[in-house]
Amino acid sequence: MFDTMTITKVGGALCAALLVFLLGSWAAEELYDIENHSEDHVSGYRVAVPEAGAEEVVEEETVPFEEVYAAADAGAGERLWRQCSACHALEDGRNGVGPYLAGVVDRPVASAAGFNYSDALASLGGEWTPEAISGFIENPREYAPGTAMSYGGMGDIEDRANLIAFLATQ
Repeated sequence: MFDTMTITKVGGALCAALLVFLLGSWAAEELYDIENHSEDHVSGYRVAVPEAGAEEVVEEETVPFEEVYAAADAGAGERLWRQCSACHALEDGRNGVGPYLAGVVDRPVASAAGFNYSDALASLGGEWTPEAISGFIENPREYAPGTAMSYGGMGDIEDRANLIAFLATQ
């Protein structure tokens, strides 16, 4: 069983495996070499770091919602409506998890017939003006603390304006 030919084959297989591992190690080192071998070769990207003590104040340019709403696209808002349609309906009187939104623009807050509003919205008062709707759907929990609406909010002002423009057509 252990004749010279078998021992030679096993030794050759071990040498071949060692050679494969050595060649693989060499190839990997050449591909992923992180050491710089010359002065003019630099790896990575240059990152500008501000000097200590020099703070730059960046002011965000805010566009009033009225201007964005004036240029809103109801067609784009219809595509955004799909997110809302999981809980709300556009048919008058058809409540779901949330109240129906037919005619919601300029309607009094918490006035959808047959819907049981949370205390947070019932005590809010006022009307659902485009600005009020925008504030609410931007961050419902901040606008009306204690609201039952579990939506996380819509951060983009153009998206909110487009959605409200679509709701205004309903």
